[in-house]
Amino acid sequence: MRILAVSDLHLDGAAAEALLSAAGAADLVICAGDLANQHEGLVDYAARLAPIAGRTLMVPGNNETLDALRAATPATVLHGETVERGGLTIAGIGGGIPPLPPMPWSSWDLTEAQARRHLDGIGRADILVCHSPPAGLGDNHASLGHIGSVALKEAVIRLAPRLCLFGHVHDCWGEGGTLGPTEWRNLGPRPVWFTL
Repeated sequence: MRILAVSDLHLDGAAAEALLSAAGAADLVICAGDLANQHEGLVDYAARLAPIAGRTLMVPGNNETLDALRAATPATVLHGETVERGGLTIAGIGGGIPPLPPMPWSSWDLTEAQARRHLDGIGRADILVCHSPPAGLGDNHASLGHIGSVALKEAVIRLAPRLCLFGHVHDCWGEGGTLGPTEWRNLGPRPVWFTL
């Protein structure tokens, strides 16, 4: 399966066009959150991506809520649940985990305890898609330091997915590596290819 993945599009028109252009060769498109920018523009931007919605899985970021994203797109939106695609089990969880310092626009965050409750119901995953990074993996914010989620790192260790894909920390876009058997990547808005 050829998988095309992005995160943090933030209403960027050029990023949307690059994604649409590349998606023709993809069996599955994954977006790891933050289509909108400070909860604005989601409906119109999601409409631009409608041609690929049938092959797209998303999680909400901290710039859109779960309900708003599900209302804006016919794509599959995951949050604390799994779906099967091409013989792969894909799990997803959105939001900022843990919450960022108070910001008027970052209003869709989860505590570590809330994230654990969502993740505990996931029994297996070949791919884990989250908006926030697991602790210590592509999570070093220039001014806030390491802001990744302990709950997400625990889930990666427990589930041992083949891929863990996320975004959220713009300073680490493009960073990747491995944690045990899991390949991880902080995606960013430029399309990234994976084959499973």
